[in-house]
Amino acid sequence: MIRRLATAVKRSLYGGVCEKSLSEHAKEYRAQLVRKVLPYWLKTVDPSHGGFLLNDDAVKGRAAPKEKQLATQARMVWAFSHAHLRGLDNEGQYLNAAESGYRFLTEKFLDHKNGGYFWKTDISGKTINDRKIIYGQSFVIYALFEYHRATKRVEPLRHAMELYRLLQNHAHDQKNQGWIEHFTRDWKPIRGCHWLGEVELMGCKSANTHLHLQESLTELYDATHDSAVKQSLEEVLEINKRYFYSESAGHSRLHRNPDWSEVANASSTMLSYGHNVEFAHLMIRTENVLGRTEDWPHFYAQINHALKFGYDHRRGGLYYRGMDDRPACDTTKVWWPQAEMMSALTEALLHEENAEHRRALNKLVHFINEFQADKRDGVWLSAVTKQGKPTNTSKAHSWKDNYHETRALVKFTETFLE
Repeated sequence: MIRRLATAVKRSLYGGVCEKSLSEHAKEYRAQLVRKVLPYWLKTVDPSHGGFLLNDDAVKGRAAPKEKQLATQARMVWAFSHAHLRGLDNEGQYLNAAESGYRFLTEKFLDHKNGGYFWKTDISGKTINDRKIIYGQSFVIYALFEYHRATKRVEPLRHAMELYRLLQNHAHDQKNQGWIEHFTRDWKPIRGCHWLGEVELMGCKSANTHLHLQESLTELYDATHDSAVKQSLEEVLEINKRYFYSESAGHSRLHRNPDWSEVANASSTMLSYGHNVEFAHLMIRTENVLGRTEDWPHFYAQINHALKFGYDHRRGGLYYRGMDDRPACDTTKVWWPQAEMMSALTEALLHEENAEHRRALNKLVHFINEFQADKRDGVWLSAVTKQGKPTNTSKAHSWKDNYHETRALVKFTETFLE
């Protein structure tokens, strides 16, 4: 009896006859978002200082964080604003949470002398890392316009446009195009490797930062139809397609030198499957906003490469890293690539029915539900092995917030909920 039951469970998890439909999963995810996932993140609001307290572990429990980091604080504002806009708010609580984060960003992170936003503060809002890192600035733009959409207030959009113009003045590479990524508080570029970089390689241009600049400028242009923003958006889209997320997906690169030549560091030539599929679905959004014909061949090149070399077709789930056109070299399943694969496969099925993509999405959902999500509240653990054994049980920290999961689950539920 026990053996028969185990076999039935295994079939259910790995693609057998017991699978639920995507519409059934969507119904369950919608309920989870409303009753568990978003209420969990609501508990991170800092009632004393504003912003969010991100330090929780599924095994060790909550602890007092020592810092507030720009990118995650901004993404929390975006996610709560997004939840409000998508009709998931409970008596305005999520909009209030977004307001708390917005005030903390504009009162504590914003450099009122030099412009731009500091990288890190302590819990009260005292600056502890005053660098200006473009990766973080891009998420501030992303948060500001979504908060503007949720509140209809002009001030957040004004802040977003001010930050965009500041980046164009200080960070845009007029010679080679693209954006320089690391600066002192007064906007002097930082060259060479240095631990204070914290995000990507100093002196290089990164796929990660340029992807999120594209993401933020897409929505900024959608909100403003500003001609300068449009020009910047067209530039970053072409950079990403040419240098970082090639249609020959195996030749994608994590970093480039300022002149776009390849970086000698071997780690820069690795593939991040999560970023590749994230670019794929964000590219479609960007092209829609620009009024272009969608580049579906480029989209499918990215997700099909990830499915061929970086996907676990037995258990479900997207691996972390790989090299060119070879099987993944790092088979860890980190939370955010699962979210981006969910968004990318959902986008694929929105475009056209495909049995392979539907199977992959079904198995991905099964794996997340069984191994990645904390059964108590539906929040995803940071990392598990390919078999599903937890290797990092963190649920919230300075690099983990509610942005990837919320975006993916909202997209999934709105697509498949009947």
